[in-house]
Amino acid sequence: MAERSTLHEGLIVASHGRHCMVESPDGERRICHPRGKKSQAVVGDRVLWQAPPPGQGSEGTIEKVQERRNLFYRQDEVRTKSFAANLDQVLILIAAEPVFSESQLARALIAAEAEHITPLIALNKSDLTVPFARAWERLRPYRHMGEGRSYEVLALSLAQSDAASRAELLRHLQGKTTLVLGPSGSGKSTLINLLVPGATVLTGEISQALNSGKHTTTSTAWYWVDEARTTALIDSPGFQEFGLQHIAPMQLAACMPDIAAHASHCKFYNCTHLHEPGCGVLEALRQGEASNGLSAHRHKIYSELFAELGQTRY
Repeated sequence: MAERSTLHEGLIVASHGRHCMVESPDGERRICHPRGKKSQAVVGDRVLWQAPPPGQGSEGTIEKVQERRNLFYRQDEVRTKSFAANLDQVLILIAAEPVFSESQLARALIAAEAEHITPLIALNKSDLTVPFARAWERLRPYRHMGEGRSYEVLALSLAQSDAASRAELLRHLQGKTTLVLGPSGSGKSTLINLLVPGATVLTGEISQALNSGKHTTTSTAWYWVDEARTTALIDSPGFQEFGLQHIAPMQLAACMPDIAAHASHCKFYNCTHLHEPGCGVLEALRQGEASNGLSAHRHKIYSELFAELGQTRY
């Protein structure tokens, strides 16, 4: 019992290698190291940590990672990359320019669905009229999947430090823990600084404390948006690839709402939605997007991912 009394509750707010920044309920932060050779704690984890013995420095030891509600991650043939744990939502930020990858967007959405995390799409650079209109049209299948299935898509103009954009963001983020995910050039740093003034300076201080030198795209950090510490943003590295090797091919349809909506009408329980007779998804494709919200391009993304995930399992 004496040893148990030395354990303290904490929240992982930053990590780099085997160094973690742990925040106590009173807001105090200190560096802690996970016990054992392999670090398993990620930003957003609730942990139990132990202070060092007297005279042995100030860095603590993470004794236990508490049970997670969820874990947002990607996985390819080589490694698994964990972004953050215990999320309420993932904000996927893309921009009118540079042109975003719909494959990346779809993969991030699928990873969120697989962990039952609410995804939110934000399209930045609404001030670029023509490119924005083109990008907004590309997102039409995501905005019009059908009642109860469509994704919410926000229109933002972050470079203008737009008060309307800030208010719109805060309306969706209030009281939640949100991972911000986006490729280079999408405006992710601008978004973080708009909602958390001084975040860049804070990030530099955290990175230096964790001995990672300067802030780079390899770090993930937690920011409180409000003084009451009820609304949090997690800034993640930009991503170029997003592997989904942790998802089985037959699980894929359930992670794509527009596919799943018609999969329940299939004749066969193990339908792949690619060629079977009596397939509800293929029938919806024949009817056309206007009638049921299923686009041919989204089904193409599904079929390509199904083939990719099937090949990597043998």
